[in-house]
Amino acid sequence: QVQLVESGGGLVQPGGSLRLSCAASGSILSIISMAWYRQAPGKQRELVADITSGRPKYGDSAKGRFTISRDNAKATVYLQMNSLNPEDTAVYYCNSRLYSGSYPFPKDYWGQGTQVTVSS
Repeated sequence: QVQLVESGGGLVQPGGSLRLSCAASGSILSIISMAWYRQAPGKQRELVADITSGRPKYGDSAKGRFTISRDNAKATVYLQMNSLNPEDTAVYYCNSRLYSGSYPFPKDYWGQGTQVTVSS
């Protein structure tokens, strides 16, 4: 079994910052990528940021404001979010594509989501 556990969400004022964390655990053989997605009410889930082989990639909404990083030793991915605005309000989900001990092919795993609310 593989688990992704997110933390760090909450309520923040416009212009503020938050740092999300996501730790992967379980029977992990190799992590290919780790990413953050978000889903606002009434909208589709969208990619916020992805990091594969140390190379970050950002969705348009995150460019210049968010930074994704990864600690390979801890199987943890972080999302530093700065200059937050109300449009960033959403449930943020951690995703990882990885090889586990259960399947001979890579599989996507998801965390349970953490709420980020930007409001004054």
